Amino acid sequence: MVVSTSEFRKGLRILQDDEPFVIVDFQHVKPGKGGAFVRTRLKSLISGNVLDRTFRSGDKAEVPEMEEKQMQFLYKEGENYYFMDENTYEQLFVNEKSLGDTKNYLKDGLVLTILFYKGKAIGVEIQNFVVLTVVETEPGIKGDTAQNATKPALLETGYTIQVPLFVEEGDAVRIDTRTGQYIERVLK
Repeated sequence: MVVSTSEFRKGLRILQDDEPFVIVDFQHVKPGKGGAFVRTRLKSLISGNVLDRTFRSGDKAEVPEMEEKQMQFLYKEGENYYFMDENTYEQLFVNEKSLGDTKNYLKDGLVLTILFYKGKAIGVEIQNFVVLTVVETEPGIKGDTAQNATKPALLETGYTIQVPLFVEEGDAVRIDTRTGQYIERVLK
């Protein structure tokens, strides 16, 4: 499948130099002289490298043939994270480097989308929000009511985020996986 520059949008996957990239940012530019063009920032789905590329208006880009599978996170061993296909029970691993920040939110049993390119697992797409349990944080000090005061909290995945003072150990919190920020406390 081929797309024109007029169809570019954030999150669109395109082939560049025989490698799948995702459009992180783009801008249509119409200069006073010369033809219009599209300035893009592309992130490699394989290496994670970021490129700035410019396309002339009307240029075409090929969309890579990628497969997506729903898989369940099982465990981590060394640098590898193991996942299982819930239908076939087939297991595979994804290297820590390919996961990026997603590794901070992986807990046993979490179901996510694994991206495959040419039969090889190259990345993971996680939902925008996950609920994780706080395993360690300092107690809030009574009377400390400073506006937007936060404290560090260690989550069950080993990741540390900033949370409001009222959050305690054992609380479940919703986190935005795109920014890594605390959203709200979740009542069990």
